[in-house]
Amino acid sequence: MSAPSAASVPSTAAQAGPGTVPQGYALVRGSDALRRAQWALFAAGFATFSMLYCVQPLLPLFTHSFGVSPAQSSLVLSFSTGMLALSIFLVGLWSQALPRKRVMAASMFASAVLATVAAAAPDWHSLLLLRAVQGLAMGGVPAVAMAYLAEEVEPGTLGFAMGLYISGSAFGGLSGRVVTGTVSDLLGWRYALGAMGLIGLVAAVLFIWLLPPSRRFAPRRGNALAAMREGLSMHLRNGPLVGLFAMGGLLMGAFVTVYNYIGFRLMLPPFSLSQTLIGAIFVVYLVGIFSSTLFGRLADRHGRGTMLSTATLLALAGLLLTLSDSLPAVVAGIVVFTFGFFAAHAVASGWVGQMAQGYKAQAASLYLLVYYVGSSVLGALGGSSWSAAAWIGVTELAGGLLGVALGISVWLNRGALARGQAATDPR
Repeated sequence: MSAPSAASVPSTAAQAGPGTVPQGYALVRGSDALRRAQWALFAAGFATFSMLYCVQPLLPLFTHSFGVSPAQSSLVLSFSTGMLALSIFLVGLWSQALPRKRVMAASMFASAVLATVAAAAPDWHSLLLLRAVQGLAMGGVPAVAMAYLAEEVEPGTLGFAMGLYISGSAFGGLSGRVVTGTVSDLLGWRYALGAMGLIGLVAAVLFIWLLPPSRRFAPRRGNALAAMREGLSMHLRNGPLVGLFAMGGLLMGAFVTVYNYIGFRLMLPPFSLSQTLIGAIFVVYLVGIFSSTLFGRLADRHGRGTMLSTATLLALAGLLLTLSDSLPAVVAGIVVFTFGFFAAHAVASGWVGQMAQGYKAQAASLYLLVYYVGSSVLGALGGSSWSAAAWIGVTELAGGLLGVALGISVWLNRGALARGQAATDPR
């Protein structure tokens, strides 16, 4: 790969492909509309990712309830993330003709209903099917939220706004894991999943109340396939953008691999933790809320490439700490790993919306498609690594993925520096 060229820099105008887009940003620093949008998308990220990842602490319970292996138990998450990846791509294509707010609201309500139904699944295959369908339903939020922010938020504030959305995702991931870990210890995993469905419904109502309608979005009613081909061609010729897509898949693959199997490790000697204590470990997600907003601000000020490399290095350092047999060291490693992951994801996802020269919703969808394919495929591969070499095998896989991601981030930063921008100018 050569360094990113100047041709890759998006123009100063907010572009979305063919169609007339209103000038002037709707959501500007200090406005009430921006605050409402930020908290609405915080709620959307919270609900979507709490329902997606709430099953992770339950994997050991599924192995006992349904008589499946640890690798098979991870399919309950892999099926959801795999179908979510497909959904994000498809919704991203068709969302160009549909109101952004309506797409996200429908996604949130459908996901919450399916979470409640999954709590009553009679057998393992029914649970997998329901989780797969739920993954399809979830795609509306991540496919559209990033594009909504890139279109509506003024460039100088976009990094922080994107970071707050990622924070909602982190807080949702934390809450889903902690709630299901605790409730399952008290009442069983079915009640835990039902509780997540109710939380999702409340978040959907808040989202509809808070989010301002799009002002800069121009629906396109033309040939969707022609638009898809044009957008794909544009994005896949943009080398730095493809690098960001790959970053998303590698980062998420490492993250899900670690979180899928850390529970199994902590249940075994020398730790032998209970389900509730394992669920409590996920409180470290709080650092993701902090790191995503912090690095979003730092990227706006000091350069996206530099911040992306720094965040990836932090994730790698945290991963290495988890090799210790000391519980405090393992917890510290998970904290640093989580901090770095969410920081890197916030910077990369914000950069996608600015680097895309058009069809921003499709660019965001492609990033998330690769992101969740990484989660589904690489997360499942983690089961083989666990079976072969336990936690050392998991660490080797995740470390290799982060090493490649670090190389890409250095390449992206070098290209940004060569353009004399250091990726700090969001325009």
